[in-house]
Amino acid sequence: MGRRKKGQPVSGWINLDKPVGIGSTKALSRVRKFLDAQKAGHAGTLDPLASGILPIALGEATKVIPFIQDAAKTYAFTIKWGEATDTDDTEGNIIKTSPNRPKEQDILKALPDFTGEITQIPPKYSAIKIDGQRAYDLARSGADIEMKSRQVVINQLELLEARRDAADFRVNCGKGTYVRSLARDIAEKLGTYGHIIALRRESVGYFTLQSAISLEILENMDHSAALKEILQPLQAPLDDIPALPLKETEVAKLRNGQSLSFVSKGDFARLPKTSANDPVVAMYNGTAVALVEIEGPAIHPFRVFNQ
Repeated sequence: MGRRKKGQPVSGWINLDKPVGIGSTKALSRVRKFLDAQKAGHAGTLDPLASGILPIALGEATKVIPFIQDAAKTYAFTIKWGEATDTDDTEGNIIKTSPNRPKEQDILKALPDFTGEITQIPPKYSAIKIDGQRAYDLARSGADIEMKSRQVVINQLELLEARRDAADFRVNCGKGTYVRSLARDIAEKLGTYGHIIALRRESVGYFTLQSAISLEILENMDHSAALKEILQPLQAPLDDIPALPLKETEVAKLRNGQSLSFVSKGDFARLPKTSANDPVVAMYNGTAVALVEIEGPAIHPFRVFNQ
């Protein structure tokens, strides 16, 4: 007989506004404990010094975390000019200084160079793996590591306010972008040094600050009220994925991993128009049953939800 899992089979999303001062893993643990969930995961790490959107998946929602991690993200951040740190933020030690302070017109002129597909070198203090070890662990041990450059996409970058010693920005970027690296590179382009002193994630795909809840408010809610009012359904962040409505007789087959064949004209008309290999979410009575791929009249499940 298998061991009974601890907690309740809660499935869905909590759009958490993570506070400064705790890491993503700690925030995840507190949400999971409060909701007494059997299983939980988050879609995108935030450093302790950063605040903002941390999508937390519970139960079956953990199966779609990769789709959320790939979504575009928006950050508001502040660069302090004149100092470089070994972590590219305030947690590190100052390693270089410069008396130069960029003017607003020079900042605005430089921003187009950091828009579109750009190359950046991730910070040494990051979660990237090098020979099976996290870069930050190697950096803390004093190892001399070389971070490889990578291509990332910056959809939009704007200057919000410029002051003598600091400036505020907002960026919308693709997967894998390090805002700390962006800040470092902008400063160097402007003939000085710089590092992040404030970072707030404002959105992760579907999840935005407008619908987020703070950890403090969540933990002070009634447990049942939180599940009813705050927990978002598994399919909520999949709103940009085409949906396939199912009949009751089709649900069990997909949940058992079986393919469906829509050969009749009426059934075939239900199929959404998609490109090859595009995911489709199969739905029954407002509940996500599976993610499927459509190949002609055939529907193949590749991720099944047991909820």
